[in-house]
Amino acid sequence: MKHNLHWLIFVGMLSGIMVGLWINHSVVSSRIFEVLDLFGKTLFIGALKMLVAPLIFFSILTAITSLSNRQQLWSMGWKTLLFYLTTTSIAVAIGLFFVLTIRPGHWSNRNEIRDNWIEHRQQLHNNFSGTEAQVNEASHKTPLDIIRHTLEQTISNPFLALSETRSLGIIFFALILGAALIAVGKVAEPVLPVIQGINAAIMKLTTWIMLGSPFFIFCLVASLVGQLGAGVFQLLSGYIITIITGIAVHLVVLLAICYFMGRIPPWRFILAIQQAWMVAFATRSSAATLPVTISTVQDELGISAQTAEFVLPLGATINMDGTALYEGVAVIFLIQLFGGMPGVMIELTPVTTIIIFMTAVLASIGAAAVPNAGLVTMVLVANAVGLSVEYIPMIFAVDAFLDMFRTSTNVMGDMVGAVVIDKFEK
Repeated sequence: MKHNLHWLIFVGMLSGIMVGLWINHSVVSSRIFEVLDLFGKTLFIGALKMLVAPLIFFSILTAITSLSNRQQLWSMGWKTLLFYLTTTSIAVAIGLFFVLTIRPGHWSNRNEIRDNWIEHRQQLHNNFSGTEAQVNEASHKTPLDIIRHTLEQTISNPFLALSETRSLGIIFFALILGAALIAVGKVAEPVLPVIQGINAAIMKLTTWIMLGSPFFIFCLVASLVGQLGAGVFQLLSGYIITIITGIAVHLVVLLAICYFMGRIPPWRFILAIQQAWMVAFATRSSAATLPVTISTVQDELGISAQTAEFVLPLGATINMDGTALYEGVAVIFLIQLFGGMPGVMIELTPVTTIIIFMTAVLASIGAAAVPNAGLVTMVLVANAVGLSVEYIPMIFAVDAFLDMFRTSTNVMGDMVGAVVIDKFEK
């Protein structure tokens, strides 16, 4: 059934693309999008997100309490963090290389965009006012505000963190509670089977939800393609090509890491992860995909539950390879495109590029694992080099499309991390 489900999801995605293009070129009622979003966003993504908070908590708690001692927890922890930081840095470097080489901001339509910016700006404001408000709100935050907010999200009431799905707070409390359960020894032993049983039940719920995933993913893709259409990509074709090229190269790097460090051939890895990859592509949320990601690496790749349940929740929270790559490319693209205009008096020197590299890596760590989160954290990168947020709406129109590639890359990076850490631990 699982292998048939892979193909059914793929058919659902292709059907969604074709139906979406037909909707975009037809005069249809807005009710069509409401129905598609009801099944796709409300039911499917909502059901997956329903499981995220308890899954993170019980999976990490199960993984930690199955470790033999606190030294083993420390060993797995620092390896995981180092691996994720390394792959994120590689992703940003790849993105910067391609945006500086391809120079999409200097393509033939550059003058047209600059000359008609006021008209473009007004249209973007009308179409994406909600997203623009999020970006403007983020533009007023200083790095100290971000650090304070992150600490507040991490060290908070665990019940509040669970109710609001604050991943950092859930992970932090699960880590210290797990360490305490190991420390108290025999007194905690009666609790462990309960934790393991609840964790297994949550994974079973994931299996049930995924039975309807081909239809739900069809609805998600049809709605997105129907609203975007194909014409929106012409104006920003260079930008789109640059990001997708960078992501493609980074995927090759991840597959090479998986082969040389995890000893899993690329073809086998790709076939094994396709279900989680397609769910990530359609939902555009690492958090919503997390239940599928954990079950996939255990069932299809043979990764131990201990590793999967520790490494993957951390990855869904702090490992954003695709997002980091995109943030660096987007900021340099906007500097290339609008350079010399008010608010973009920036010269792309080596120092500027290094600042963008460092802030893109750090900003991606704080990106929420939900759709469009990269746009908000990109404001940190823009502020670091003095780029006015007034120009960020230029990329709003294609962001949802590129978010599909970013999220699937984020999830693939998480799964490669699980493979490599599992190999090291064994």
